[in-house]
Amino acid sequence: MNDPLKHSLRFLAVLLIQGLILNQIEIGFGIQLMIYPLFILLLPVNTSILPLLFISFSLGLLVDAFSNTYGLHASSALIFAFLRPSVFKLFDSRDGYDPLVETNVFNMGFLWFAKTFGVLLFIHHLWFFLLEMFKFNDLGFILQKTVLSAPVSFAICILLQYLFVKKQTSK
Repeated sequence: MNDPLKHSLRFLAVLLIQGLILNQIEIGFGIQLMIYPLFILLLPVNTSILPLLFISFSLGLLVDAFSNTYGLHASSALIFAFLRPSVFKLFDSRDGYDPLVETNVFNMGFLWFAKTFGVLLFIHHLWFFLLEMFKFNDLGFILQKTVLSAPVSFAICILLQYLFVKKQTSK
């Protein structure tokens, strides 16, 4: 399957899973399940910043349409996409990234994925809950929601990769 088709189908699948299933699940303790940042991470490494921001904003805006959150997901997706190149540079290997290899848990290794996606997902969730509450006197609850939601979302994203993402083989 060619890359644009694969990414388009993945975009649609992530949007529908997030909008129709995960947004309807209420776990308690302020935990919200968000898997759509995984789509942004799995985009090719060599995606330039403007298309990356446009795609991320579009995805976030569509998730907002499902959620009635008025730009919270769009803003959080933009933060995720904007910081992605910087975090990639922070955890870059000596040899750099192969632009043809997808940045998933199989190709990059669990440790790299955990550090990179973990940092980006934590920032994404923190930004989302800061904007959602919009009060610094609720900082404890914001941190609680972030600290509880991010690991659960991370675990679901790992599970989804083991279920649906194939490891690339050498050609």
